[in-house]
Order: sequence, then structure tokens, then C-alpha cells
Amino acid sequence: MITKMTKYSMILLSGDLERFLAGVQELGMVDITRSVTGTDGTSKEMTSLIERCRAAESILAAVAKEHPEITAAPASGLSAEQLLKAVEDNTARRNAIASEMETLEKEYRNALPWGEFAPEDVTRLRAAGLTPHFYCVGNKQYSPAWEQQYPMSVLARSAGNTYFVVIGGEEAEYTFPVSDEAAFPARPASQVMKDISALKAEDGKLLEETAGYAPLSGLLQELSGQTFARLDLHLAETSSLLEGEGAISVVEGFAPTADDARVQEYLNNGPCTVYWQSEAAKGSDNPPVKLRNNWFARLFEPVGSLYELPNYDELDLTPYFAPFYMLFFGFCLGDMGYGLILVIAGIAAALALPRFKVYGKLIAWLGVGSLIMPLFSGTFFGMKLADILPMPDNIKALFFSDLKMFWFAIIFGLFQIVFARMLKAIFAFSKRRWDEALTEVGWSLLIVWAACAYAGSQMGTKLLPHIVSQILVFGGLILVLFCSKPAKFFLLRPLKGIVSLYDITSIFGDMLSYIRLFGLGTTGGILALVINSIAMTLSGIPYVGWPVTVIFLIFGHLAVMGLSCLGAFVHPVRLTFVEFYKNVGFEGGGRAYRPLKSYSNNK
Repeated sequence: MITKMTKYSMILLSGDLERFLAGVQELGMVDITRSVTGTDGTSKEMTSLIERCRAAESILAAVAKEHPEITAAPASGLSAEQLLKAVEDNTARRNAIASEMETLEKEYRNALPWGEFAPEDVTRLRAAGLTPHFYCVGNKQYSPAWEQQYPMSVLARSAGNTYFVVIGGEEAEYTFPVSDEAAFPARPASQVMKDISALKAEDGKLLEETAGYAPLSGLLQELSGQTFARLDLHLAETSSLLEGEGAISVVEGFAPTADDARVQEYLNNGPCTVYWQSEAAKGSDNPPVKLRNNWFARLFEPVGSLYELPNYDELDLTPYFAPFYMLFFGFCLGDMGYGLILVIAGIAAALALPRFKVYGKLIAWLGVGSLIMPLFSGTFFGMKLADILPMPDNIKALFFSDLKMFWFAIIFGLFQIVFARMLKAIFAFSKRRWDEALTEVGWSLLIVWAACAYAGSQMGTKLLPHIVSQILVFGGLILVLFCSKPAKFFLLRPLKGIVSLYDITSIFGDMLSYIRLFGLGTTGGILALVINSIAMTLSGIPYVGWPVTVIFLIFGHLAVMGLSCLGAFVHPVRLTFVEFYKNVGFEGGGRAYRPLKSYSNNK
């Protein structure tokens, strides 16, 4: 359900605004309405600091993960700001080293084939009026006769090429059979390697320093959190309306009605003089939405958050779709064995990982749904309980065949559709929207009548007494025709209401959507059966047959369970957000309740 909110309108002197909002931040209950977005230099500076802290945290986490072998002594005596600057400086220098290394490695690859030489020898040749000409040709192209015809020297042979130099005099007199000269390196590969080694040593030292900073990443988290709290406060200050030539600030906010006493105590006895008034929040005020559910429905709030929050004036549908979602998940998973694994895994996660306790409990309850729904067909790790357990024939007859599971999926879907429409009718009644409520009652009566009439025709019997059947069909038609299209002239209502009967196509389409429950459950069962069949064939392998069978069963069923869980999560979400939400008339678009809080309150 949605927590009731109180709207507060507050007036105070602008000079007291910062002190007042600091107290509101410590109170941690009031969602301040921001009418103007603060985009001044201060907010940009704080936003930049938060981004820098998070980037530095990522760098430290990456270094700790990628280089666990580094056992550097943790740095100490650094403030959060000093740590941030040290990490950024190290990162900037390491990036520069990486760029220099790339250039040097290219120079090294180019110099390596020329072998060892002294650069000053080339300088002395040029000073003596001699010009060295450097060439690189393939070994097949190279002619040993050149060594007798020209003043030349072979420097190196590498990778099928010959590297040599020809000494020439005046450029006008110089000729050689090879026209294209090669680019000669400015220094030998050995000198380049010295620079590379020096950079590697520097980079290793910087990496070791950075690894020593990793245990202090909590300082960056704290600085980021404190800066975020200051930014939140600053935005609240810059978003308040200024009146009286900037002398007076008008602030608007919302707080849960249950906290009225504490909020009003602060407004009356706080550090600033505040003139305020309060009233029950209305939908037109666009108050924030805070969900308040019991322990079971609260587990499914993360599923509902994948779509949208309800408007303040709407129903919170979480407690209504939660049982359906749990059972739909179990229907799609289609195997009690997989459900048992989910229950165990969920409980273990809730106990071992306190931060993810809610998700662990959710997984466990989805596992409970996966124990309940597959029980109808009696499927356990791809096997049928009726086939593997000794039981009387009258007990075996209780298990559903595939055809019965098909119809069960449709009946289950129709039940949710009727439930959704009746829920919409009850909510409309509470808001005194009589025509809307009666229309939904009419459609619910027609759906129930149509479902019972069709089922009875297939069974060769009447499921409903004649008088009940007439009440359902004629009562439903009357309500739909006379209430779905309100008109000032009452007798025009049925004529306009005829158009509403087209909605039956939408109901039929919604009903067919629930066939996916049967399809996914059956598919998962077939895949599990295939794993069992293949595993049994492997058991015939001499000596290692049964160990291979057990390993294949474990990994095969884990793979099938993972694939089935993916479908079992996605498709019930689709049925919830499309079929159920649509039939309830869900609009959504609410904004989350986000009170102004200090960093200590946020932790």
C-alpha cells in the first residue's frame, strides 16, 4: 500500500535557509520539492568531485582484482582528498607511461633488425663528407656481387631480409641498383630497451603504490557520500522559491503522515523561525510515493520497480500480484526438483549475504512456488512421481496430464483477469466512480459465464444452474451496455455501450497469453527428461560410466534450470505488467519518496 503523505508549505528568511535545511537533512524525513534545478558552479564542482571519487574507487578495485600478487604495505596518514589526488596522479602518470611505451615498442621493433650500432659513427661519416645509404631487401633479391662493386657492409640478416649500408660520396655521383632506401633508426634497439625497462620499473612502482592505496578506498566512499549529502542540501537551497526581492524563501516538502509529530516539533522548536502550514497531500500535488507492505509483499517490490511506481492516488499492486507472480514462476519452471534447489539456495543466500537478504528470501519463495505448481503434474528433475514412486492408481489419477495442465494455465489466467477487474471495481467504488465500477463487475460476470459455459460444453454437462447462468449473462450485459459509455440521455447508453463489447477481443487475447505458462513449464520438463535420457546412455560406458553420468546429470540439470529460471522470471513479469496491470487500469508514473538526508542517515 502507499504511505499517506502530508504536504508542508514553509516560509522563512533566506539567511536562515541553509541552517534550516541542514536540520531537515538531519531529521531525514522530508522530501523537498525542487522547483528549480541547481546548475551553478558549486553544484557542478561537487558533482565532479563525486565522479572523481567513484572513478578512483573503480581504479583501486580493478588493481586489487587484477593484481592480487602485489603485497604492498597499505598507505597510512592520508586524508580522503590526499588519497584522491595520489590515485589520480598515479593513474595519469601510468597512462602517460603506457603511451610512451607504445611509442618505444614501435621504435624497438623498427631498430631491432639493424643490429647493434653506435649513432656517433653515422655522425662521423657525415662529418667526413660521406653519406651512408641504408637498405633492406629480401635475401633472394640481395646480390653478393654488390659487395665487390660498392663500398658497403651487411649489418644484419633477419626474417628473410638483409640489412646493409652503402657509403656514397657526392649525392650526384651516387647510384645503386636498389632505388628505395630504408629508414635507419636514430639509435640501436639496446638503447631503446633501456628506456622501456626504466618505464616498466617506474610503472611497477606506481602500480605497487596504487595497490597500497586500495585498503583505503573506504575514505573515497565516505568523501563521495558526504559530498553527495552536501550536493543534495545545496540543490534544496537553490531550488527554493525566493520572494520579497530575495529576502524570503518559500519551501515545499512532503513527509509521511505518521511522522507529523516529529516534523512539526522541528518546525516549531528548530533553530529558525518558520511559518508553516500543512495539509493532507492530494494527487494533484504530485507527492512522492513510498510503499509500505507486509513482509511477504515487500519481497516482490524489486519486481514491481522494474516497471513504474503507482501514482499517489492509485493502488499499490505489489501485494496483489505477488502471490500470482510466485505461482506463475513455479508454473513456468515446471519442476519440483529445481524448486527445491531454489529454496535451499535462497535460504543460504539470505543467511550468508546479509546485504542481499531480501533477494535471497525472494528466491526462496519463488522456489516455494516452484514446489507447489509442478506438484499438479508430479514432475521432479524431469521424472514423473507417478512413474518412480509406488502409489495406488487412484492417487496417480490425481496428477494432471499435459492437456489438463494446458487448461489449468488458461483457467488460472482467467482467474487473474477476473481478480484484476474486480480489484479495479472495488477501487472505483471507493472513489465513487460508479459507472466504471459497475462496468468492471459486468465484464467479470460475462467472463465467468463464458468460461463455465465453454467448460460445460466440453464436459457434456451444465456447470451452472440455469437461473445462475441467466443472471450472469444478462446481468453482465446490462451493466456493460448501460455503464461503460455514460451519456446524459439514459436510453442512449446501451447504443453507445455496444461499442464496448469489442473489448471481448482484448479479453480473449489476454486469456491466450497465459498459455505461455503451460508452454514454458512443459519445455523445461522435456529438457530435463532429455538430460536424464542422455545421462542413462552414458552409464553404459565401461569403468567410468556412472561417474560420467552423475557429472552430466549435475551440470545438465543446472544448465536447464538456469535457462528455465530465465524464462520463468521474464514471462510472469510480462503477464504482470501487460495483462494484470492493464485489466486493473494501472497508470503509474509516481515519483519515489526521497527525503533530504545527511550522510550518516544514508549509511
